[in-house]
This record gives sequence, C-alpha cells and structure tokens, in this order.
Amino acid sequence: MVLLIGSSMFAQSVSAADPSLAELKKVLQSQIELMKPELKGKVKDLSMDTKMSLMAILAMHSRYSERATLRQVMTEVLSDYQSVLAGIMTDNPEHTADSARRLANHRIPVGGLLPYLGMENISDERLAVLDSFNSSVEGNALKLADAAEAGDMVKAASLIGDISSGCVGCHGVFRSQPGVSDLLSLK
Repeated sequence: MVLLIGSSMFAQSVSAADPSLAELKKVLQSQIELMKPELKGKVKDLSMDTKMSLMAILAMHSRYSERATLRQVMTEVLSDYQSVLAGIMTDNPEHTADSARRLANHRIPVGGLLPYLGMENISDERLAVLDSFNSSVEGNALKLADAAEAGDMVKAASLIGDISSGCVGCHGVFRSQPGVSDLLSLK
C-alpha cells in the first residue's frame, strides 16, 4: 500500500543493472516530483527504517496510476473485496483467488500513498503501523488466494475477517476526508 522516498541513500543503492530496482527508483522519483515542498521535507526527515519499510511495501505492487486518487484506489479495493466475497459465497475458487490477488496488488495512487495521509501522519511513529496493516490486508489476501487455489474454501473464508480488520484499522488511523490531496503539485 506505499510510495516513498527521495533518499539519496536509496538512489545510490539502486543499481541500473537490476531492472526491477531501477524501475522502483523511477516510480519513487516520479512520486516525489509531485509532492509539494512541505511534504518532501517531512518525507526527507523520516528515518531510514521507515523509508525502507515503505519502499518494501511499494515494491510489492506492480500497478501504479498516473491519475487515480487514493479514494479511487480504495473504491477499487472495495470492489475486489466484494468480488472475493462473491467468489466465496458461490464456492468459486478461481473467482475468489483472482479477486484476492487483485486486492493484494491494488493500484498505487498518483503520487503514492503519503500525500493522502495528512501532514500530521508523516512521522516514523505514525507510519510504523503500515507494515502490520499491509500484512493484515494484502498478506491475508494472498493467503486467501492460495487457499482458494488449493480448493480450501473454508480456510479462504476464515481469512475475510482478518482482511476486514486490517482495512478498518488502517482507516481508523489514517483516513480523514477522502479525496484529492492538497499535498500534490498536479499539472
């Protein structure tokens, strides 16, 4: 679920010989370019541990939007979640697994995640919870997909509550008024 960093340490550690790392660097740079100066400053002040954690979450995704806001991405996630439920309720393992994998690899919004969280949440302390929310939602969505593919729809269904708890927990910490962030300099 994240975007981050403009860390020169990260930029220096990315090798042009590794296409996946080079691509991640490009994504990160494009996200940082969209940030307003006050957000860039807060991101720069994050600890390297927080930056690396956010990068690890971002690296789990392969779909990045140049237009969709976090609110739009969350609507897609809700749609995928509802599709997982439909697959479980109709005992359709393929439907369930496909929907769960889409949920786990949801699109990253324009500018990444941080511009939508609010300046008050751009700190090491506040962002430390993202890893657990990511594991709860995306990690359990992948486990659910694996269970469905193995034909164990009971196990797949048992993971729905954990996914829901992760969604609700993250929203409880970070969500305020949904919509376009005032921390992006969009053209």
